[in-house]
Amino acid sequence: MSATSHPQKNRAPRRVLAAAAGLATVGALVAAMPADAHDRGHGHGHHQPSRTVDVQLLSFNDLHGNLEPPAGSAGTVSETQADGTVTSVPAGGVEYLATSLRKARKGHAYSVTAAGGDMVGASPLLSGLFHDEPTIEALNKIDLDVTAVGNHEFDEGATELARLQNGGCHPVEGCYEKGKKFKGADFPYLAANVTSEKTGKPILKPYTVWKKNGVKIGFIGVTLEGTPDIVTANGVKGLKFHDEIETVNKYAKELDRQGVKSIVALIHEGGAPASTSYNYDCDSPGAGDGISGPIVDIAKGISPKVDALVTGHTHQAYVCTVPDPSGKPRMVTSAASFGKLYTDTTLTYDLRTKDIVRTSVKSANHVVSRDQAKATDMTKLIARWNKLAAPIADKPQGWISADINGRGATTPELPLGDLIADAQLEGLAPADKGGAVVAFMNPGGIRADLVYAASGGEGDGVVTYGEAFTVQPFTNMMNVVDLTGAQLVAALQQQVSGSNEASPKILQISEGLTYTLDLTKSGADRVVVGTIRLNGEAIDPAKTYRVAMNEFLAGGGDGFAALGEGTNKLVGPSDLDVFNDYLAAHSTATAPLAPPAADRITVVR
Repeated sequence: MSATSHPQKNRAPRRVLAAAAGLATVGALVAAMPADAHDRGHGHGHHQPSRTVDVQLLSFNDLHGNLEPPAGSAGTVSETQADGTVTSVPAGGVEYLATSLRKARKGHAYSVTAAGGDMVGASPLLSGLFHDEPTIEALNKIDLDVTAVGNHEFDEGATELARLQNGGCHPVEGCYEKGKKFKGADFPYLAANVTSEKTGKPILKPYTVWKKNGVKIGFIGVTLEGTPDIVTANGVKGLKFHDEIETVNKYAKELDRQGVKSIVALIHEGGAPASTSYNYDCDSPGAGDGISGPIVDIAKGISPKVDALVTGHTHQAYVCTVPDPSGKPRMVTSAASFGKLYTDTTLTYDLRTKDIVRTSVKSANHVVSRDQAKATDMTKLIARWNKLAAPIADKPQGWISADINGRGATTPELPLGDLIADAQLEGLAPADKGGAVVAFMNPGGIRADLVYAASGGEGDGVVTYGEAFTVQPFTNMMNVVDLTGAQLVAALQQQVSGSNEASPKILQISEGLTYTLDLTKSGADRVVVGTIRLNGEAIDPAKTYRVAMNEFLAGGGDGFAALGEGTNKLVGPSDLDVFNDYLAAHSTATAPLAPPAADRITVVR
């Protein structure tokens, strides 16, 4: 049986398999009990009702509207084999996610499905073109019970998020299908730590309680406190984002007072496991030793009243136990992104105490493999929306000779990042367009690779509008501003210092700008200032430069305060229009664009 197998109805073999695969478990004695000891519903000879029942918690995160299987490296997960080798397994696509979840639920009297945020936003064209209504419809069909908000749920602001929750047609574009009104999500979006500046109250429900046959489990949902730093100013206007730990603890107390003793926190913040393999044991050598990042401190600060943490945001896969403030192990999980994995967690619920028996909690990530049957209702949903999108999505924009990696690149400088920055510089260099001499692109705004293989009937090497949109789905407006040389240098240093020191955000730069990034140093010193050159000349701290970037960076987003200090702003076309114009101008079927060399930043390790 492969490590991608789905949970079986026969519980004992499943537990043996999970243990063999390096599954994070707590309480070996309990795990070694007969597999159905919690589920029989009667005692050993006394015919007494069982004191516990097993509740299956299925979870995933960071779907980002990926209804169709993601292309290229974005559509694979790394899997470590028994001999230590690592293979890439194609995964994801909502047709397969629906099948996986439905299979997993079979044989479970108690099953709840939850998500860790970023269900929508930065979505491929199939969902993004329709303001993510197709994704909400798909999640309704999948029977999602609850999700936290993520930062991307705020891309279009709180009013649009409320529409996704409550339904109604888009205020500008109206209804997309004749005679059909968008119904909204039939699962609650939870936003416990997001309040209105005017009222001081949460903009959506802070928590919900899932109930079945007397079993009650509370879910509290929060997004990362730093959301305003990574979303455009318009998206978070009028909102306040609060500390994750304080918020979860506040509502855990409230639920406890209501008699809800079993609590799961859905937190859109995450960590970085020591291995990218989804089946890596991050409790080796000790509990939680294999994970780092913000979620570790959050987990250590959240009240012991909370029994498990479903997390997200970092697009990583992990199943770890991190000690709570009382020192007891507690499960912390994340299922990568784009629907490529789902997490299956067993919560043993004590009917007398109404609490989870923490020592019995077991969890594992499972691959949403593409060698299983597609869910026919999802296939129909995708076909329906594709038909509406086709006139726009299938239009050719340009040609490439090979994959141009963006999200899938493993280097600080991304080949696709160079291409996008060059497109922005060329589009905004003319005097009447802004007179830019250099362009910066934020790496997080590059959402996919440009893949050579055809995604539909367009032919290999053809870049369609839909594919270009998938790479840059935000349609941010381009800005050109005045910055001094000193501010330019400060911006480059902010890539690796301040809020970006622990997890650097390396700006993608246009042709002509070069410098050395020394990763053996720390903080701002990683940028070797003496090596910074623009068209061969050293940057003059006192000189003024015209700099092109999207409106997110121009607003100081992603911790780039120096870029937010620009003056004499000129607003240009959208980043997507600039990119598509560049593809059209620089490629033909007989002379396609080759991947850039990505040699502008010299990296010392």
